[in-house]
Amino acid sequence: MFVNKNPQSTLKLGQARGVALMIAARAGIEVGEYAPRLVKKAVVGTGSAEKVQVHAMIQHLLPGVEISGPDAADALAVAITHAHHLASARRLG
Repeated sequence: MFVNKNPQSTLKLGQARGVALMIAARAGIEVGEYAPRLVKKAVVGTGSAEKVQVHAMIQHLLPGVEISGPDAADALAVAITHAHHLASARRLG
């Protein structure tokens, strides 16, 4: 979640997020949530990375994958972060 300059947009985003979380909960799907700084740190190595750096690292980590834009790169970065956290949790028991 982020703070937007437009309160109406922020409210709509919060409502959409709530519906998505409710549907996942009803289906018994575990949801992982990660702060932007954590995603950047997991993928790039620093929490203050710029979007361009995240995009470049995703291209490096997933060679041959066509990334259709910054939102797709962000989604892939979150997926990679989640995969890393799942792997760490499994190793720790």
